[in-house]
Amino acid sequence: MNYELFNAIHNLSHHSNILDSFMIFITEKAIYLYALALLAIWLFGGHSYKKSVLQAGFTGILGLAANYLITLIYFEPRPFIAHHVNVLIHHAADASFPSDHTTGALAISIAFWLFHRKIGSFMIAFGLLTGFSRIWVGHHYPVDVLGSILVAVLASLIVLRFSKYLNPLFTWIISLYDSIMHRFKKAIFR
Repeated sequence: MNYELFNAIHNLSHHSNILDSFMIFITEKAIYLYALALLAIWLFGGHSYKKSVLQAGFTGILGLAANYLITLIYFEPRPFIAHHVNVLIHHAADASFPSDHTTGALAISIAFWLFHRKIGSFMIAFGLLTGFSRIWVGHHYPVDVLGSILVAVLASLIVLRFSKYLNPLFTWIISLYDSIMHRFKKAIFR
């Protein structure tokens, strides 16, 4: 069933250059778009937004670490290794399950959504699109993406559960940043 669902999605590719280009863009550039979004939120947001950026970043790292541990225990070959698949872009023949791109995107998104629903909802939608694009281009099975969603949710809940221990670190980082920026502005505008 996993392979049939993969085929149903992946077979949509190679019919529209516009859609294929869009999916390639999402699959290749999502990480940079997330980084830019978090940077903008950090620079222009208040204390609670900065704290959410740190929490989201920490959650993304935790999710990716969990993915790495999963690949040490279970190895699923990518669809283009196990089957004849006409991928849209090349990818290394490493583990397919779970999808790092999807886990990272959704861990960041869900962590952000827990405190800022509007921005977080948009980020979750983009994270789901990222997972869908990974199937579209031929890099992952649907179960890889579903597994990534589960890892992202669990990572977000773990970080939320232990946030009272992480908050002092996040507050210190924000205070350090504010102090450096205050000195920087003072030096420039003398």
